Amino acid sequence: MRIVSQQFNDTVAARLPTRKRADVPGGEQGLTLVEMIVVLAIIALVAALIVPNVIGRPDEARVTVANTDIRTISAALKMYRLDNGSYPTTQQGLAALSQKPSTPPVPANWSSEGYLGDVPVDPWGNPYAYSSDSNSFELKSLGKDGQPGGTELDADLTGKRE
Repeated sequence: MRIVSQQFNDTVAARLPTRKRADVPGGEQGLTLVEMIVVLAIIALVAALIVPNVIGRPDEARVTVANTDIRTISAALKMYRLDNGSYPTTQQGLAALSQKPSTPPVPANWSSEGYLGDVPVDPWGNPYAYSSDSNSFELKSLGKDGQPGGTELDADLTGKRE
């Protein structure tokens, strides 16, 4: 068996193209340690310049997300009004956009697909505040502190429709 195996290896080796090792001028066959340290230093320098600009902005990103959510919910409320003639009542709340309300006034033309998949919460984990008199609505996020009023990141973000 050993003889057959050796003959097989010899046959395969004879059929494979032989490779010649390319001569590298000056003996340069790869990166040196100094070159690797220089590359790592450049990467560290770029990271040191970029990271401070990115870190510390998650709250600003949350404000942007809240404003986008308010626009999306407002658009769903407008579609609800187009289908049913009025906005959901304050008692029905934003849940009327994902489940057909059972409290009066029950919408006659509520979309079987709903208007929103799930009622979103603001980026700080609080529900959006909604009030309506059926002809207009006010929708707001109470900001980072979850309390009415406030300044900067704690300020209320609102969307109104008359």
